[in-house]
Formats: sequence, structure tokens, C-alpha cells
Amino acid sequence: MGKLILVFREAIDSDLALLREFEQRVIEAERPYNSAIKSEPTTYYDIESLISDRDSQLLLAETDNEIVATGYAQIRSSKASLKHAQHAYLGFMYVSPKHRGQGINSMLIEQLISWCEQRSVQNFYLDVYALNRSAIKAYEKLGFRPSMVEMSLSRE
Repeated sequence: MGKLILVFREAIDSDLALLREFEQRVIEAERPYNSAIKSEPTTYYDIESLISDRDSQLLLAETDNEIVATGYAQIRSSKASLKHAQHAYLGFMYVSPKHRGQGINSMLIEQLISWCEQRSVQNFYLDVYALNRSAIKAYEKLGFRPSMVEMSLSRE
């Protein structure tokens, strides 16, 4: 197996169909961690806005002309109680199954962080399910640390 050559690029409108497919794969992967996710097809992201919004970067990773990963950074206003006025939220982190374990997600996150830093944003947040130990471990390798735990209660 040769060395993996990745090209990172911003998503464009012609990528929408594939991005919607990847979104469904993210949702399927997260259903075991959250029984409240609808069983019928649903959506997480406003993909069109992520493509067009100047405060967002929806990034794709390609190898051999195949899109193999996606993720976005969105610059948001921070809570008034925090020292920083803005932060970046990272989401839609997806790597195709046959390309996992090669560090693609880490490289993609580094690209997103670099884009944010060019805009003077230095604080980064993402959500990960507490039981998704492999994802937590991967994010910790990049320097992320647990910050806040979301608690839920359903009385259905």
C-alpha cells in the first residue's frame, strides 16, 4: 500500500448529495449512543448554510479523486462570561470506514483549526458522546479535554 495522498478542499454545492449521504452515516453511527434520535431519516446539519456562510468552513478530504472525509468549523459568538469573544465549533466529523485509522480526521481538524486561527479564533469546541471512547481518545490526542457534560432525562 502506497503513501496516502490527501487533498483538502472546501465543499461546493455539487457535493451536496454525497454530503447528505455522509450525514446519514454520522446519524447511524450515533444512534447507539442516543436512543432519542429519530428512527426515520432525519438531519443534523444545514449543509447549504455551512457551504455558503463566510463564518463556516465545510472541508472535504479527497484521495484518488474520492471524497473520504468531512468536517466543519463554524465561528460563533461565545458566552459573555468567557474570556474569549468568539470560538469555533467543530462538527460533521466523518471518515469513510475503509479510510479510518490513518489519521485523516486529525489532519482535517488541523486544517480547520488553521483556518480559524487565520481569523484570530483560538478556542475550539466539539461534541462527542461520552460512551464513544475511541472518538474521545482521538480528540484527546489533538489536545482536546473534557469540559462540560450534558445530562439528559426522558420520562417517556
